[in-house]
Amino acid sequence: MAGTLFVVATPIGNLEDLTPRAVRVLSEAAVIACEDTRQTVKILNRHGIKKPLLSYFQPKEGKRIPEILGHLLSGRNVALVSDAGTPGISDPGFRLIREALRASAAVVPVPGPSAAVAALSVSGLPTHNFLFLGFPPAKREACRKLLFARRLEEATLIFYVPTRKIPDFIDLSLETLGNRRAVIGREITKVHEEFLRGSLGELKNALKPGKLKGEAVFLVEGFARKKRAASLL
Repeated sequence: MAGTLFVVATPIGNLEDLTPRAVRVLSEAAVIACEDTRQTVKILNRHGIKKPLLSYFQPKEGKRIPEILGHLLSGRNVALVSDAGTPGISDPGFRLIREALRASAAVVPVPGPSAAVAALSVSGLPTHNFLFLGFPPAKREACRKLLFARRLEEATLIFYVPTRKIPDFIDLSLETLGNRRAVIGREITKVHEEFLRGSLGELKNALKPGKLKGEAVFLVEGFARKKRAASLL
């Protein structure tokens, strides 16, 4: 009988956010597949957990999948973690999960932190309908095309944007989406946690070169129905 692949969410900053269930699953797994062993060891040491670690990261995921599947097919349980947050959500994990399912192994979520959902929950933007778009394309023109394609999307848009690229991303958003409400969530759950709220134009004027550091979630208000209806008349 095949083992179980546990997809374990880990803290995005504050180590207190690891759930008791996640601690138990990590303690009981035969092997832990992780993005960066150095990051995972910090979490394990805090809870006195000692387990074999397999480095599983992009773009070399394919080389590790046969080894991890070997553990599962021999009946051993494997815990999959990323450096922070939920595996597979703009982090390594999708390919392994897909192959584990194809091999008829059980895949079980151990839910917990997610930067996108954490930022959305306190954004003040509509939460009933949202679209997570992960990291936007690195090239400016490709990023512009992505934003333009979503200009009539009514859902709140959520992106992961490197802080050094936020000023340029704001400019592209203003150009393609108009001056909508937006939120920048920076260093969420960490000591220097910060949320900046306002229109895109206000955020553009508020930012100072070199002020933002760390990782950020960028949320933009969706296209309002009333505005859409008027634009179609």
